[in-house]
Amino acid sequence: MERREDDQQKRDDSRFNQTLKNVQGFLKGRSIPGKVLLTRRSDPPQAPISPTYHRSLSENDAGRNERFQNPVEVEDHNSVKKHDNTYAAKLRSNSSSSERIVKEVQNLKIGVRSSDSARIMKFNKVLSETTVILEKLRELAWNGVPHYMRPDVWRLLLGYAPPNSDRREAVLRRKRLEYLESVGQFYDLPDSERSDDEINMLRQIAVDCPRTVPDVSFFQQAQVQKSLERILYTWAIRHPASGYVQGINDLVTPFLVIFLSEYLEGGVESWSMDDLTAEKVSDVEADCYWCLTKLLDGMQDHYTFAQPGIQRLVFKLKELVRRIDEPVSRHMEEQGLEFLQFAFRWYNCLLIREIPFSLINRLWDTYLAEGDALPEFLVYIYASFLLTWSDELKKLDFQEMVMFLQHLPTQTWTDQDLEMVLSRAYMWHSMFNNSPNHLAS
Repeated sequence: MERREDDQQKRDDSRFNQTLKNVQGFLKGRSIPGKVLLTRRSDPPQAPISPTYHRSLSENDAGRNERFQNPVEVEDHNSVKKHDNTYAAKLRSNSSSSERIVKEVQNLKIGVRSSDSARIMKFNKVLSETTVILEKLRELAWNGVPHYMRPDVWRLLLGYAPPNSDRREAVLRRKRLEYLESVGQFYDLPDSERSDDEINMLRQIAVDCPRTVPDVSFFQQAQVQKSLERILYTWAIRHPASGYVQGINDLVTPFLVIFLSEYLEGGVESWSMDDLTAEKVSDVEADCYWCLTKLLDGMQDHYTFAQPGIQRLVFKLKELVRRIDEPVSRHMEEQGLEFLQFAFRWYNCLLIREIPFSLINRLWDTYLAEGDALPEFLVYIYASFLLTWSDELKKLDFQEMVMFLQHLPTQTWTDQDLEMVLSRAYMWHSMFNNSPNHLAS
């Protein structure tokens, strides 16, 4: 018996490692040919879990009281005690807190309120203080930041700009000079002065830059790609523990757009970096470099060898989905679909490849407002994102699910669709985060 279990464990480990290897390779492109690269899990799942509760998230009503007044349909009344960690049981045991959560979610779900005059006044009040209180700023930013305030707010949230306004200008000037010196030291060199590994890394970055956000013409400009290349190579050389990992190129793009917006007017599609002086380009690159550094400091093991941080969060996502929507979880298990096959890219690129680029800045307001807690909160965001299509997924077989999840129908999404995802994530985080047993560690 023990030998049989050891053999099974070896097969599982081998399959997992092959899946990870395949998925890491997928990031060279934006689409995944499922029939070629993805394979159904060969071994059948263990004894199927008997259904307990049925629910659907496709009705898009996370802010309505009806969901909490009648949140689930109980299929087997005798199974309630056996499944006390399920979403339904959690709701029954916390009815009073659920009412509070509903009210909070309703407050989050009043559409895009980043341009609301009252909120703008609150932002102005917080930002005008001699020393910005970051907790107040995070609370405001979570629900969206007015676009013209984003450069200052993002620098503060990431800890790149100091809260004390008296020190801010001097610190930014010093950090921008430091970046410029690093570019001269590491990037502006002939290949004869680089190691073979550095040459190969620079070549890979040069290959990836044209692939970055290909559906936005601005990123196809030569000057934009050259800026991305300088930022990424300098960052990789100064962070040898991970070096450059495909997907990090995507993470620079929100910063580049936001910091360029301080100098360029109109929509991104009309921008040209040729309109900027070399000094302004250098300052924008420096801000992108330092903000990328601050962001990745909080998730270093996402990009080190074998990317263990991402593997851990993918497992937690699988467990959370099982708690919230057991029928979908069971269907995916029965079809042999591994969460790693689709969620790896979500974590690696922080959804930049999954939703319209026009929505990314709003999503990143919430990301940056979460601060050090972001990696764990991503689990809830991605569970909410996945279960947007709960009903659809239950009707698909393995191959259909693979293709669906790699080409999600988000092209016509608006701010309201994104707000719904974030509202559900907030609701589930409020319910489950303080329950130590809801996810396996």
